[in-house]
Amino acid sequence: MIEFAATSFLAFIVIMDPIGLVPIFLTVTSDYTEDERRGIARRASVAAVLILTLFGLFGGPLLDYLGISLDALRIAGGLLLFKLAWDMVVGQRARTTPEEAKDAVEREDVAVFPLALPLLVGPGAMTTMLVLLGEAGRRPSYVAIVFGSAAVVIMVDWLTLRVAGRINRRLGRTGINVATRILGIILTALSVQLVADGALNLLRASGV
Repeated sequence: MIEFAATSFLAFIVIMDPIGLVPIFLTVTSDYTEDERRGIARRASVAAVLILTLFGLFGGPLLDYLGISLDALRIAGGLLLFKLAWDMVVGQRARTTPEEAKDAVEREDVAVFPLALPLLVGPGAMTTMLVLLGEAGRRPSYVAIVFGSAAVVIMVDWLTLRVAGRINRRLGRTGINVATRILGIILTALSVQLVADGALNLLRASGV
């Protein structure tokens, strides 16, 4: 159980990348005061918890209805995570399109879009949630670990966003880039493992 908890926490902390959020958060909230930024960070974190929890509860049944197996999801999720990890390592990670970023700056409240979705909770976090819930199976304690890990990581994101200005001044652009690339390397290994496990299980199921 401890190993599963560590894996769950690591998966979420890497895919949600708190340090990588800092420059994007500061850009999106450039016209706000420090107090307003803290309020936006709080609302975004609450929205992210609700979004990820609802997806965790109802995303699985939806896949079952569509006839998508867990191993197929592992492979698809692994490929998606690999793309995200590659972007993190080479420094081309884009959580939003230019149009979304422009729209975000013009909105009065950017907490839900683009901060909660897709910055805090994007396709990678949603895929990770479903894959981990599949690993947890019907064991209540393991399911609780998955939801708890997601909530803890979102709390870490919230705390990071609250002090985003200080982190940006301390680390600088270079420091943030280094931290993001290290997380990207870890995420690359995790994504390859997901693809390998899913492919191996599909081969076994087909009798190969």
